[in-house]
Amino acid sequence: VQLQASGGGLVQPGGSLRLSCAASGFSLGDYTIGWFRQAPGKEREGVSCIRASDNNKFYSSSVKGRFTVNRDRAKNTVYLQMNSLTPEDSAVYYCASGARHILSSLCRDPSRYANWGQGTQVTVSS
Repeated sequence: VQLQASGGGLVQPGGSLRLSCAASGFSLGDYTIGWFRQAPGKEREGVSCIRASDNNKFYSSSVKGRFTVNRDRAKNTVYLQMNSLTPEDSAVYYCASGARHILSSLCRDPSRYANWGQGTQVTVSS
């Protein structure tokens, strides 16, 4: 079972990117999918998650209103649409799969996720 994050790149401040998290070997629809990011010298931060049990979505305060997570079951892919990007959003972004239901308060906790994909670099710079 593998996860692969893609879609990162270099974008100017105020721009947008859409990250994809594709799965092979299992159905993403059965798992809560979390998006995390890690900048150099910083701890891994939970950005967003979409819960499998009820499709509820959660966001960190730093991205709420700018980022949107969605699941496409037909494509077995979860997307993270990122708008109004700032240099503070620059990081390596990872997706990970966790249990079907994770408590809301823990949905963005990296320790709740067992299966991680390789990251994709997002750089926001003029």
